Amino acid sequence: MKLYDYPKSSASYRVRIALNVKGLTYQSHCVSLLDGDQKSDAYTALNPSGLVPTLVDNGQTLTQSLAIIEYLEEAYPSPSLLPAAYAARAKCRALALDIACDIHPLNNLRVLKHLTGPMGHSEDEKLDWYLHWLRVGFSAVEKKVENTQTAFCCDHIPTLADICLVPQLFNARRFNLDLAPYPTLKEIEQRCLALPAFELAHPDNV
Repeated sequence: MKLYDYPKSSASYRVRIALNVKGLTYQSHCVSLLDGDQKSDAYTALNPSGLVPTLVDNGQTLTQSLAIIEYLEEAYPSPSLLPAAYAARAKCRALALDIACDIHPLNNLRVLKHLTGPMGHSEDEKLDWYLHWLRVGFSAVEKKVENTQTAFCCDHIPTLADICLVPQLFNARRFNLDLAPYPTLKEIEQRCLALPAFELAHPDNV
């Protein structure tokens, strides 16, 4: 199993956590987004989107972090990354999508570069954009989990929602977002980071 990723990529971080939770061994191949490796002919031949991560397993080339994680859930079902009940699974997926689809794409590196490049916005304007969408997204997620009776987002063990949350909080800290308004998210994050699967996937440990 090979994972083409970049340490600080939120999407890559998610997949590393999922692989670790499931106890799967993989070879990591760094695709430097800052150096433009994702645009190389060799990489776009593997993943025409020029994005990370890409997972190669049993001769199959898989892209898009959530699709990769769903594949891992089906191909390697234990331990599960989703709650047992159908409704709980839907709510867990919704939280993951709140982060992966409504927060992350607006703060992606290529979006931020477009803001300050072709669109001519200043670094301050870029930061305003970044922080605005983080606040909007995290406020919604905080409300969804603040009254939960579980240790993690959706269960008493980490699930897909936690796998998406932790990398996004990591990125938020890189841009100095004040996380005080999201106490439940911070508590969940700390429980996650105390687990080896999350610790080993952290960008500082890759």
